[in-house]
Amino acid sequence: MSNPYEGTIVDATLIAAPPSTKNKEGKRDPEMRQSKKGNDSHFGMKTHIGVNAASGLVHIVVGTAGNVSDVTQAHALMHGDEKNALGDAGYQGVEKRSENLGKTVMWHVAMKRYKRKALSNNKLGRMMEKLEHLKASVRAKVEHPLHVIKNLFRHRKTRYRGLAKNTAQLFTLFGFANLVLAGRRFKVTETRVAT
Repeated sequence: MSNPYEGTIVDATLIAAPPSTKNKEGKRDPEMRQSKKGNDSHFGMKTHIGVNAASGLVHIVVGTAGNVSDVTQAHALMHGDEKNALGDAGYQGVEKRSENLGKTVMWHVAMKRYKRKALSNNKLGRMMEKLEHLKASVRAKVEHPLHVIKNLFRHRKTRYRGLAKNTAQLFTLFGFANLVLAGRRFKVTETRVAT
């Protein structure tokens, strides 16, 4: 595996939309969709991000309806200069998709959970487990900006109707998240002005 830090880590998260029909039209937001994650159903949009593997900063944000598959947006999350791309198990088969054929990006996608649990306890199985652990440790950087957006900024629900306005807000939020993360990385300390 070449240096995974010379690349992009991709991921997506669901942002809930209010299911209320108490509006002029008497309908839910028509651009939001129902999606399932595990056994839970969610109504809203999906935010897809591309994160620099070295810095952990977001470089691309794409907003889609909640029912859009993660793997269909992988090509849109690349800046074009990466040698490697990492994704969770939701990106299985990404290198075989027509929009990714002929690209020189080396994909490192997590193994499906059931396959990982079925690894044998021999030398090859232990090496495969170590490889999966290595990929997960690099891929973990993509969770930091999502944590900032959802937990620190408390952006867990859409604020507007429609994908365009909500995606525009996400551009701003991820820009501020990059500032928070860069500040942590370079140990920027807070200074208070006495009043």
